Amino acid sequence: MQALALALDDIDAFYGDSHVLHRVSLHLGAGRLLGLLGRNGAGKSTSMNVAVGLLSPRHGAVRVYDSDVTGRAPEAIAAQGVALVPQGRRVFRSLSVQENLAVAARKPRGGLPLLWTLESVYTVFPRLRERHRQLAGSLSGGEQQMLAIARALMSNPRVLLMDEPSEGLAPQIVAEVMATIRRLKAQGLSIVLVEQNAKLVFDVADDIVILNSGRVVVEGAAERLKGDDLRQHLGIY
Repeated sequence: MQALALALDDIDAFYGDSHVLHRVSLHLGAGRLLGLLGRNGAGKSTSMNVAVGLLSPRHGAVRVYDSDVTGRAPEAIAAQGVALVPQGRRVFRSLSVQENLAVAARKPRGGLPLLWTLESVYTVFPRLRERHRQLAGSLSGGEQQMLAIARALMSNPRVLLMDEPSEGLAPQIVAEVMATIRRLKAQGLSIVLVEQNAKLVFDVADDIVILNSGRVVVEGAAERLKGDDLRQHLGIY
């Protein structure tokens, strides 16, 4: 049986009295890329918030590899090797590029080799090396997205969650971001990619989950689902 890098099982989640996730289950295989799709308000970002501990579920369990992290604080889940590239990038605008990266640096768990350092991140994102002294708030949108990804990598994660990384970016920059995601996948990183752009996800994902109104409505191997008509679930007509 394939090892699971991340599992959300039968998650119910609320914002106040609003029931947002209804028994949602997501399973990310080790070394695989899970594409999480759905229209606005479907529950994609909420699922990521539950996975990283920003929102505690009222029912269900969250596991990182073999560790139950349900309801634990975000820093405890991060220590298990989970990193989030948040929607909207959320870089530290008043810090330099290099300071943004340095503040996130963490050694990998369990004595694993140190894959991500300033040097290795700059190799993947040479533009960040060129701008390492520049304030993050003065970067372009695409450069801020690269910085958000690089900052997450500096924690040397086992699981990388990416929430709408193509949002608001020019097509050429989107292509660069997707090339980076492919490279990370090829290196064996376990990734959840949250997107509204279904084509981007199907081009890179191993497995697909589609949410609608806080419920899982479609799940399966990306290759098997490619020919299916999924427009009703994605708000595309």
